[in-house]
Amino acid sequence: MEIHDWNESPYGLFHHFHQQWSVAMCDALNSGILPKGFYTLIESHAREVLPDRWKQQRHEKSEQPRRPIGGVALAEAPPKTKFVNRGSDLEVYAAKANKLAIRDSQGELIAVIEIVSPGNKHSKLAIQKFVEKSVELIRFGIHLLVIDLIAPGPRDPHGLHQLIWSELESEDFRLPRGKPLTLASYCCGDPLTAFIDPVAIGGKLPDMPVFIDSGTYVPVPLAETYAASWNVCPAEFREDVLASQK
Repeated sequence: MEIHDWNESPYGLFHHFHQQWSVAMCDALNSGILPKGFYTLIESHAREVLPDRWKQQRHEKSEQPRRPIGGVALAEAPPKTKFVNRGSDLEVYAAKANKLAIRDSQGELIAVIEIVSPGNKHSKLAIQKFVEKSVELIRFGIHLLVIDLIAPGPRDPHGLHQLIWSELESEDFRLPRGKPLTLASYCCGDPLTAFIDPVAIGGKLPDMPVFIDSGTYVPVPLAETYAASWNVCPAEFREDVLASQK
């Protein structure tokens, strides 16, 4: 199946597909691709779960948010300023997007699979946060697969891989002409190695490796799971996505 142009699709549609595709990949990995002793979970904040902060984060998540005493309720009495700038729903969708976390039998985070959403590229801050957290994972020895099917913009003219790689190594990276989308798998070995496959809208997805240690990887069936996810989307959904590309 050909890669669709998700840049022109309504944000909510990509979010739905993103979630569906995450489930399909998770099921595929857990159905015999991962060796015994490893499993994949869909997690909303796998990117934050780094080894030395795992227990602390679990404790923080268990605490209920406290309401401040006093103050003015925004819903009841909005501030009367001349202008109000509201953030885009793009970043809201990005925050809700799932990640795939590969763990070992002890529950330790081994690798993360991230599908880039439009919200990850919506602003300078959004891109900065994505790159910083990707670099943080890699520096902690967590292998990473980034699936970037969102066309580069002025903030990432050569894709997110170039921005991530430039934070880690002095070597530069430039996308080949005609293939602006990037699949990048990072192996946290010695030396750090990135396996990159540029692709294009209308092209086909190759399988990509995700590493479970510095010398071992498993293939992630991107094309198979992409097609399966697309085929179970409602007909109206598929019509809207295809119509947005014309």
